[in-house]
Amino acid sequence: MALAQKLEFRQSQTLVMTPQLMQAIKLLQLSNMELVAYVEAELERNPLLERTHEAAEGGGDAAAPDQAAEPAAEREAPASGDWMERDMEPSRAAMETRLDTDLGNVFPDDAPADRGAAGPSGLSGPGGSSGEWGGGERSEDYNPEAFLTAETTLADHLGAQLAVAETDSARRLIGVNLIGLIDETGYFTGDLDLVAEQLNAPRAEVEDVLRLIQTFEPSGVGARNLAECLALQLKERDRFDPAMQALVANLELLARHDRNALKRICGVDGEDLADMICEIRRLDPKPGLAFGSGVVHPLVPDVYVRPGRHGEWLVELNSETLPRVLVNQSYHAIVVKHAKSPEEKSFLADCLQSASWLTRSLDQRARTILKVASEIVRQQDGFLLHGVRHLRPLNLRTVADAIGMHESTVSRVTSNKYISTPRGVVEMKFFFSSAISASGGGEAHSAEAVRHRIKTLIEAEKSEVVLSADPLVQKLKEQGIDCARRTVAKYREGMNIPSSVQRRRAKTALRPAMH
Repeated sequence: MALAQKLEFRQSQTLVMTPQLMQAIKLLQLSNMELVAYVEAELERNPLLERTHEAAEGGGDAAAPDQAAEPAAEREAPASGDWMERDMEPSRAAMETRLDTDLGNVFPDDAPADRGAAGPSGLSGPGGSSGEWGGGERSEDYNPEAFLTAETTLADHLGAQLAVAETDSARRLIGVNLIGLIDETGYFTGDLDLVAEQLNAPRAEVEDVLRLIQTFEPSGVGARNLAECLALQLKERDRFDPAMQALVANLELLARHDRNALKRICGVDGEDLADMICEIRRLDPKPGLAFGSGVVHPLVPDVYVRPGRHGEWLVELNSETLPRVLVNQSYHAIVVKHAKSPEEKSFLADCLQSASWLTRSLDQRARTILKVASEIVRQQDGFLLHGVRHLRPLNLRTVADAIGMHESTVSRVTSNKYISTPRGVVEMKFFFSSAISASGGGEAHSAEAVRHRIKTLIEAEKSEVVLSADPLVQKLKEQGIDCARRTVAKYREGMNIPSSVQRRRAKTALRPAMH
């Protein structure tokens, strides 16, 4: 067969990923905080973009100067409860966040312009030029409230104690390095050999400085594991006797509630062991959490859902999470007249195109989130009315087909997005779960609803009758849920619920402790 060259026309449709399309896809999957950071970067880069409040103040004639971002208020989630049940046998718990008041602008800078005016009690500075206190010179931006509201970190607290407890400069340097390797929970996470090698110090001296730090407040700080942390606190209370040493050395048996083995190892009876366990419970397994750390960002919903007057659900976007930017056409018209070189004209054209596309992408993102959220609310109205037991099985394809979008678009929209409902603030991904078939051939059940029923059954069990996997399967079948034994075990482990053997030991152990 002869080979020959020829020309032909062919028409086809292909999807070209332009930079603008890639930007729109990227904006769709960003969380509200990531979106704000992205828009702030665009505002700094593009002179034709401006915030809506800047346009309102300046009339849209020129680009208003960027305003400083408000400092984020530090937030703190207090820990509570029994640490042994929370850490050694973790369970699901609702995270509560607390918004602290932002005191950044409570005291505005309203100092008189005349620096020679009389100060407090009518006193003025030397030469009548200043009313400063104590004869020192104070900067105009000096803010004494900043020192009053500053949060003491664990490292600062330990460093202050080190400065008093250690006078030798070399040992103090070792202590500073060791404090830097203590995490926010109060545990030492470094390697003593590596620290000794880096500082060219004897390993014995490094370990001796660590023992000094372990005597600081809070009690238990600087420990290398949980057993050492508890031992340090017990030593301070003068309660680290041989029986308690044996108990601390066998925390894995304590986690499994194996009291018979603990009584044999510690050499005590049941009543003494119960008292020792109660004393362990009163200790702090994470002493460093009493001090400040980084800023905790609150959980801000992207969508609000609330009941309407006529029984319908009202879905609306959280406008506070949406950046509002405009294209300053007036400023562009002024600047483009003075542009002379082709590079300047090209730069302005690119800025105008980028700004216009960003505003359209933000609007499209908001509309898409609202459309997906509305369909989710329509599909999961039973959950909103009656709770998690009525959560329906739902997948991305069902929502995508209902609103005429692709599954990948729905997946991006539901990533890192939260809905505020009468049942609490939940992630959009929460509403998507696999289906568990019904035993009577009825409507399938959501996997999340099945988990909730398993948890409810276990919480309602009595100490005399602890439900293993087979009784749980039978009780679920009586409620119309056809669930396999291995599925029940998987869901129980996923919720960090102990096995039936461990729960039976725990319930048996609580009875002598209560007496």
